[in-house]
Amino acid sequence: MLNEQELEKSALFHGIGYQDYCEILSCFQAVQRSFRADDLIYDFTSDAVGVVERGQASLIRIDEDGVATVLEDLGAGGVFGKTLAFAGTTGDSLEVVCRRPCDVVFLDYSHIFTSCSHACTRHSTLVRNMLKLVADKAQALSCRVDVLSRRSIREKLLCYFRQLAQQAGGATFTLPFSLSTLADYTATDRSAMMRELKRLREEGSVRSDGRQFTLRQ
Repeated sequence: MLNEQELEKSALFHGIGYQDYCEILSCFQAVQRSFRADDLIYDFTSDAVGVVERGQASLIRIDEDGVATVLEDLGAGGVFGKTLAFAGTTGDSLEVVCRRPCDVVFLDYSHIFTSCSHACTRHSTLVRNMLKLVADKAQALSCRVDVLSRRSIREKLLCYFRQLAQQAGGATFTLPFSLSTLADYTATDRSAMMRELKRLREEGSVRSDGRQFTLRQ
């Protein structure tokens, strides 16, 4: 459960007071759970909508050959659910996996978009916030498509790095996950990606220190 300070930063509960937040969890039959790194959070067999409150998780697609691809990075405010997912190819499956210890609140989908009998303001606010999260999710997936549409590993990396730099408001940004996950995110072989990243560093196109990167202007 969020404390009052964390509630103020929550995208899902933005504009909702702490007392109303507590009542919403009861009214919406919300279930809150904590997960450790590598735990399976969600396997898309239920209609619940999950929202990451703390920590970090990843939406992963696993094809029929067992190859995993990261579709989306989910930080605080990240939303996922069966009703929000794109239909996959036959034989593929989707999972949400915990990357860093996180807390997740699960809300019953029918309660979110069913009119409240009391027509309470907090319900309308929650629905509005949820729709914004969904819109943000669509934007994130659009950015991912932009990366995957590039033909070479170099172009994929530079496209993604430019996106992160734009979000950071400058040439320097922090990679939100490990290099292994970056290979999954860009749908590239890790060894080949590391070789290309080394070339980018050697030619001066990219500088890096741990997970902090700087693009050459």
